Formats: sequence, structure tokens, C-alpha cells
Amino acid sequence: MNYRHAYHAGNHADVLKHVVLARVIEHMKKKAKPFRVFDAHAGIGLYDLAGIEAGKTGEWEGGIGRLAEPFPPEIEALLAPYRAVIAGLNPGGGLRFYPGSPELALRLMREEDRLIANELHPEDAVALERHLIRDPRADVTSMDAETCLKAKLPPPERRGVVLIDPPYEARNEAEKTVRMLAHALRRFAKGVYLLWYPLKADATAENILASVKAMGVPATLRVELRVREAFAAGGLAGSGLAILNTPWTMEEDMRLLLPALAGRLGLGEWGQGTVEWIVPPV
Repeated sequence: MNYRHAYHAGNHADVLKHVVLARVIEHMKKKAKPFRVFDAHAGIGLYDLAGIEAGKTGEWEGGIGRLAEPFPPEIEALLAPYRAVIAGLNPGGGLRFYPGSPELALRLMREEDRLIANELHPEDAVALERHLIRDPRADVTSMDAETCLKAKLPPPERRGVVLIDPPYEARNEAEKTVRMLAHALRRFAKGVYLLWYPLKADATAENILASVKAMGVPATLRVELRVREAFAAGGLAGSGLAILNTPWTMEEDMRLLLPALAGRLGLGEWGQGTVEWIVPPV
């Protein structure tokens, strides 16, 4: 519960996570029926890149800070919703404010869609509630993420996106995260799940992906962005998302986006984007 995302906002992992989340929401909006977004580890909602925390690490400079120059038109078309949210937060131009996943989701959702944003850290939960209190589409909870999903799933709309992105600081957090996903699937089998995981010099990613594969959910896609070499005590070398019940055409979107992001965010020759089916569609 000591993790504070303000130190890492806008880094390469945020870019991957938020670009994918934006694409999933755009796919969900193609149907007229409402949906609900569940953000199990929501943070505070909005981050000041000129603030003390972001300034101490400067991680955003290697993430969103490298996306100032435009990509080719076909890539920019896929990035458009994500870019529009960031532009809306910085109406004077430049880049000072960066959205957390609940802010990103709300700015892309429609009036009839709903958000449940859960944050366990007490100070961050208060900040999140203060930030979202004026939006009637948002419901803020402050509980253990696994407890939240057990209590809130399935959604009354029967359509939803579930984002699970813990910091993986506790020793048993990977195992807990896999268990959380399995429980959520039993309650809401048809939801679109985004499970974030870190790429480090250990077996965390491999163990998580093996567990996800064993769940056997059709159309489970692996999307990874590696930006540098992984070595012991070297921190985050990249990150990935396992997307369960992947929306139609998402694979095509990702096969365009990931090489472009890897080329821009990777250090030297280390930039690598991976898109492959863990469990293919049926």
C-alpha cells in the first residue's frame, strides 16, 4: 500500500496501458448498448508532470515525452483518442497534465457508460474521489482490488472492461493477481480483461502468462513493449498486457501500433513490440 503512481505517471508502461485501454473503449463504443469500466488500481486520476513526484524520477520523459513528434497517418489514426484526451487536459499546448486510467476512461466513455474506480491507498483514494466527485458516471471505492471485483461483478449492463494493474511490489502479488482474474472470470466470463504485468529480469511475466494460458479463455492476446535490457536489480525493462476476450480487430490495431511505439520508446536496439495469441479466437 506504499506504492504511489505519481512517481511513474506517463512512463513507457503508462503509454502502453493507456493506448490499449483507449483502443478497447473505442471498440466497446461501436455497439449502442452501455458498458462499465472497472479500474481495480485506479490511482488519483490526474497527474502533474511538473509536480515534485514526477520531477524526482523523470520517467515520463522516456514515455509520453517521446511522443511529441507525429507518427505516420495510419498510426496517428489509432492514437487519436489517446492523444485527444491528453490535448484536452493541456488546452494551452505543451505537456503538463497526464491522465490516469480513470480520467482517460471517463473522457472516452459516453453519457450512458459507467466507471468504478477503486484505489486502496487511503490518501490517493481521497484524492481520486475529490477529482471525480462531479462526474455522475463515476463511482469511487477504496478496498482491496480482489474484494472490489468480487463485490461489483458482474455489471448490470452485462458489458464491461476490467483493468487490473497492480504494482507487483509484494512478494505474492503475481499469484494474488492471477487468482483475482480467475475469480472475476467466474463472475463475469464475457468481460474484456486487461491484465498488466512488468517485464523484469525474473520470471514474473512468464509465470503470469502461463497461468493466463491455463485459463483457456478464447481470444486472449499478449501485447508487450520492451524498451531496454532486463538485468538483476535493473527495474522495469518493459511491460505487457494480457487481453482476454479481445475485441474484434484489436489484434490488427496492435500489430500496427506496437512496432511504432517500440521504435520510438526503445533505447538503442532494445525497442521491441510483441503481439501474439496466448489462446487464439475460436
